[in-house]
Amino acid sequence: MRPSPFWVNVLRMASNVKKIAPKKSKFHELLQAQVGNEFSASQQYIALAVWFDNEDLPRLGSHFYKQALEERNHAMMIVQFLMDNDIAVAIPGVDTPFNEFKSPRDLVDLALRQEQQVTDQIVGLAKAAREEGDYIGEQFMQWFLKEQVEEVSSMKTLLTIMDRADGNMFYVETFLTRESVGDEGGDSGAPTAAGGKL
Repeated sequence: MRPSPFWVNVLRMASNVKKIAPKKSKFHELLQAQVGNEFSASQQYIALAVWFDNEDLPRLGSHFYKQALEERNHAMMIVQFLMDNDIAVAIPGVDTPFNEFKSPRDLVDLALRQEQQVTDQIVGLAKAAREEGDYIGEQFMQWFLKEQVEEVSSMKTLLTIMDRADGNMFYVETFLTRESVGDEGGDSGAPTAAGGKL
């Protein structure tokens, strides 16, 4: 059976259409860099979790293992966004995590500073999207902005509890057993992660 002349013309036109290459922007370049930042943050949280596990502080260890997965998922959400927008993705290497600490408080302080740094990076991404008139990119960043408010707040709370415990880690472990710091449950508005969330 031969295709009708209409379909022959449609196929001929389709073969003549040039594929328009996606425009690569400053926002997309910053997103690529943020993939590496999120993976580096994940590795740093793994280093913190292992340190706490080595010190027989299982609740703190568990808390930071979860944080590591969360950061990995953030990276994969960005990867999925880039792929969905026909932007080639290159997975970068990660920074070497810091592993030398004097006290448990040092680890939580580092985690807070890391979240504040990531917040600055996310704000920079949102600004770049807005400046370039990338409304889809700006909308994508809104979830991350909201997430960073929660991340910084939960690390501040954990650092406050650590200071109030005055070196008694049993109090901190008990607090984490009782409370859900930074674990507000799944967010139905969260972007899709490439390969699925872990």
